[in-house]
Amino acid sequence: MKVLFTGIQPTGLLHIGNYFGAIRNWVQLQHKYKSYISVVDLHAITIEYDPREMRENTFELALALYACGIDLEKTILFVQSEVPGHAELTWTFNTITPLGELERMTQFKDKAKQHRKNVNVGLLDYPVLQAADILIYKGEVVPVGEDQIQHVEFTREVARRFNARYGPTFPECRAELTATPRIMGIDGGSKMSKSKGNYIGILDSREEIWQKLAPAPTDPARVKRSDPGTPEKCNIYSYHKLATPEPELNEYVAHGCRSAAIGCLDCKRKLLDNMMKVLDPIQERYESLSAKRSEVRDTLDQNADICRKASAETILEVKEKMGLNPVWKV
Repeated sequence: MKVLFTGIQPTGLLHIGNYFGAIRNWVQLQHKYKSYISVVDLHAITIEYDPREMRENTFELALALYACGIDLEKTILFVQSEVPGHAELTWTFNTITPLGELERMTQFKDKAKQHRKNVNVGLLDYPVLQAADILIYKGEVVPVGEDQIQHVEFTREVARRFNARYGPTFPECRAELTATPRIMGIDGGSKMSKSKGNYIGILDSREEIWQKLAPAPTDPARVKRSDPGTPEKCNIYSYHKLATPEPELNEYVAHGCRSAAIGCLDCKRKLLDNMMKVLDPIQERYESLSAKRSEVRDTLDQNADICRKASAETILEVKEKMGLNPVWKV
């Protein structure tokens, strides 16, 4: 069974962009691959954050991932900072990574613009840590969106460079592209993000979600209810494509919009119903897991131990090939 690795930052509770854009895919893939999923808190500290919230956010994210369907027994979900090998392998990879490659990374350029007062070395070195995350478990499959393909290719290059210099060690991983495109926020103007306040949380109540959906913009051509619309120009329709099954999507939503048989509020109410069919089971599992927090913590501890042992084997192999950690003859 091939090894899959992916990670997610503990920046707060999950929203539907996280779920439909990535996590739902992980839930399906975990039965196909040996899966390592990491709460990547070391990545999260490359920007300013509140230390008092980090520990709570990390554990709450783990709870939410399990609630979304990540298997407690089958999948190795762990906290990145609890496995020292990630940082150690990063330093090793630093020594074979040209500075110019890091400076050309699109994400570094974007993050540097967003955090002008905190352009730190960690922000620049982010892709190297990401490569170490994947390769320390000999990861072969990395589920990502199109905006992360550059980082997967960078990881492949790191593996090729190390193998060429020190001998065959790491596989060249491949990107497993998710079918879901970038999910826009309810304002329709930018990607869904908690920091921008344009999100629908997976733990939001039905009433909270309706308060966000009701005023959300739709097809601007539908000024009156009787005006026919174009579903493809409506952000609400993009959510329907995530949550509303066929043939309801075409026969009720798309046809109803084009023919003006339904109004925008009718369309949003139908979306709410279908969205809750997805979210209700997740919220129920979250409540159940919240009552077993010590058991979840024990599982994370056990998984971290598994990862420490697996990563230690890789680190030992790397050191031996690099001429570090030699066996001294007496």
